Amino acid sequence: MKKFLALLLALVMSLSLVACGGGKTEEKPAEPEKPAETQEPAADPAAEIKVGLICVHDENSGYDAAHIEGLKTACADLGIADSQIIMKYNIPEDETCYDTAVDLAEQGCGIIFSDSYGHQLYMQEAAGEYEDVTFVACTGDTAANSGLANFKNMFPYTFESRYVSGIVAGMKLKELMDAGKVSDPYVGYVGAFPYAEVVCGYTAFLLGIQSIVPEAHMDVQYTNSWYDPVAEGEVANALMSKGCVIIGQHADSTGAPSAVQAVKDSGKEVYSVGYNIDMLSVAPTAALTSAQNNWSVLYKATLEKFVAGQDIPTDFATGAKDGAVMISALGESCAAGTQEAVDAAWAAIKDGSLKVFDTSTFTVGGETVTTAFGLDTDGDWVNDTGEAIVDGAFQESVLRSAPYFALRIDGITELNNN
Repeated sequence: MKKFLALLLALVMSLSLVACGGGKTEEKPAEPEKPAETQEPAADPAAEIKVGLICVHDENSGYDAAHIEGLKTACADLGIADSQIIMKYNIPEDETCYDTAVDLAEQGCGIIFSDSYGHQLYMQEAAGEYEDVTFVACTGDTAANSGLANFKNMFPYTFESRYVSGIVAGMKLKELMDAGKVSDPYVGYVGAFPYAEVVCGYTAFLLGIQSIVPEAHMDVQYTNSWYDPVAEGEVANALMSKGCVIIGQHADSTGAPSAVQAVKDSGKEVYSVGYNIDMLSVAPTAALTSAQNNWSVLYKATLEKFVAGQDIPTDFATGAKDGAVMISALGESCAAGTQEAVDAAWAAIKDGSLKVFDTSTFTVGGETVTTAFGLDTDGDWVNDTGEAIVDGAFQESVLRSAPYFALRIDGITELNNN
């Protein structure tokens, strides 16, 4: 009996030891979490670049002012500080442009723009020597044939805003004719040079007018200068003395609108359609509107690709559909219903139902144009390749970015194109 009790007691003690944790695994205290490795923030590529701009004039020229403001706006949108932009003003279209482009490249500019047609050959020369720098000639037309991967051209569809500004002029002309104040729908145009860029613009301007007043006709007189306030005013006066009721312009100063305002103040029915900037400050009752380019759209699209390391198109052009062209605020002298006509025109241009150079709306030598070249391959200023008329319309700025419409349509007379 005692032996049994002893065995029972030993068994109870053994079970007790197991129940009290004889088999328990000791838990180790949790190790503190290691702090996440600190990573350096990724470098902003936009903060590392320098941008150069070569201007043929300065902010006193409406054309250059539009470029200056456009580049600054684009850079601000992309986080590129003003301190990263180097502007060069009053650079002539000669070897000075090459020297300036080289200077900007040596200062570290990774992309350099120029704003005048005559700059491009010097930009191209610099591009051939600085292969790591991108050179963009605005209004140029030689990039595609240059053989240089770092040389580009860009230009907006200015012909669209020219056409719409012509509608504004046409509405006023019709109002004056309906009121018996004007019997001859005679329009004048102050042109800089007989280049395709100017020809394209004044043709679109007249076609816009003729969409309202089909019998309208126009004289063009050249100043042979992009910016000459005195000459532009003198040409405007000469055209008004011949009987022109509305004066348009492809020239970069306020000379023409100022001259028109002075004549209007003398009691004559004359009006102005400007270019680049709102002319109401110098021609408050004479200015109807101005055709304008929103260069920030083109600068931003190009710089975005440059910053991202993407390919930049050799030729880049766009217009109303991307907000790259517009007209300025309508003046107080505009005819009733003008805003509605403008809105309808913009909508039709954007949806493709209105073609500015619809060949059914103009003739050359009395004939409808069915075929026309768009490109000059041998540098003789005569287009010799590239069919430009497709589906009954001249396709402007499609074969290249710079304008190439150089047809002289009926209804326009060039007074001094020698």
